[in-house]
Amino acid sequence: MTTKATFNEDKVALLLGCIIFILAVGKFVGIDALGWALKMGMWVGDPLKCWNSASKIIPGVGALFATYAFVAALLCFGVKLMNGNVGRFLSGFTVIFFIAVACYTVGANAYIAANPTQLEKQGIDWALGLSTEAGLILALIVGLLIGNLTPGFANWLRDACRPELFVKIAIVVLGAELGVKAAGAADYAANIFFRGLCAIVEAYLLYWSVVYYVARKYFKFNKEWAAPLASGISICGVSAAIATGGAIRARPVVPIMVSSLVVVFTCIEMLILPFIAQAFLYNEPMVAGGWMGLAVKSDGGAIASGAITESLILTKVAGLYGIEYQKDWIVMVTTTVKVFIDMFIGIWALVLAYIWTAKFDKTRGERSMTWSDVMDRFPRFVLGYLGTFAIMLIVCLTMTDGNVIGKQVSSVANCFRVIFFLLTFFSIGVVSNFHKLREEGIGRLAVVYVVCLFGFIIWVGLFISYAFFHGMTPPVVAS
Repeated sequence: MTTKATFNEDKVALLLGCIIFILAVGKFVGIDALGWALKMGMWVGDPLKCWNSASKIIPGVGALFATYAFVAALLCFGVKLMNGNVGRFLSGFTVIFFIAVACYTVGANAYIAANPTQLEKQGIDWALGLSTEAGLILALIVGLLIGNLTPGFANWLRDACRPELFVKIAIVVLGAELGVKAAGAADYAANIFFRGLCAIVEAYLLYWSVVYYVARKYFKFNKEWAAPLASGISICGVSAAIATGGAIRARPVVPIMVSSLVVVFTCIEMLILPFIAQAFLYNEPMVAGGWMGLAVKSDGGAIASGAITESLILTKVAGLYGIEYQKDWIVMVTTTVKVFIDMFIGIWALVLAYIWTAKFDKTRGERSMTWSDVMDRFPRFVLGYLGTFAIMLIVCLTMTDGNVIGKQVSSVANCFRVIFFLLTFFSIGVVSNFHKLREEGIGRLAVVYVVCLFGFIIWVGLFISYAFFHGMTPPVVAS
């Protein structure tokens, strides 16, 4: 007879995410507890160049195996708390980890990942410009192939495929990274900071409601699909979709499929929007920067789009008018808008938890809704996200050299965020199959995304960016 586990995935994700965070912030007291963590980056020539350690204290292969050992031990501890079979989990997880890392390594090849601003640094003449997030899509595709073409192997891996646990840990860790970014944003020009906040609040309230309405009214998606889709398109794809899915208790496949679409369409936007901005917004450079932050839903994709846009516009303005603007101001607007959008994720999860508890949850019968009902539905891992965010924001703003050390902490935290997102995408592929995805309407999901993104969101984002950043230009370089 087995006893009922006192820990569910939500609580375990909060605990494990906090363990990683506590070890990472040891940097503030001079302890580099996670400096050996695997940091994967763009590479050309030798695939081993993709791997390094966060603090460059051990070689890449050593960082790979050290990270595997640490993550495996951490997750086995979590599985034990949930009364799972640790041995069966570990054997499957070992295979999952190394296949997933191989997928990311391939996706991080410069010819696949580099955007136009990175070609010279990588020493190449062309690239697909998909960003290293192409590795996430490749992991999903490989997982889907395993899940659909090798059912016996997939079934053996199934005990280790815990996408909901993986992604919740990633989001707890993500809070620390965004806290550091927000602290950096506090040093920006006050009017850019304020305008960025106003822009995302106005845009988000418009975006979410319209996407939800279109998905429900015209494409007949149920609430479980419509809400994560609206959040994924409206805020920051992966994180927002997962947080929303947790708040409404959607199945894990729902936000992950939305997240996959976000990554795919981010690549498309990166290839198109910066050149539209160069053609029509070169006289409104700050509008162009804000537009990238409001229209491109991936953090990395948005900031890369801002960098491409800045490079294109500065070159054009210099050629047309002989004016040389200071660099980084356009990207600063993009980053500011994106940080505010990310900050909104936890708040919106709480709002949705309240709405779903008050309006759609029928498990309470006729009794009145209480605050405990809301908190029971509210995903605990979002508390971790908000907590790590707040701690890093406060520490970076109040401590001497807080921003400098905070960026080092963020770099380490990001190593684990990437690993857990990668495990999420691969494992959701393994546990899914094409037949069920067709039944769920993945084709219709993509159509909703196309209709809302290119028919509404991009252009409303442009209008709102124009309303708040019109007339602003970067400082001119002194002659």
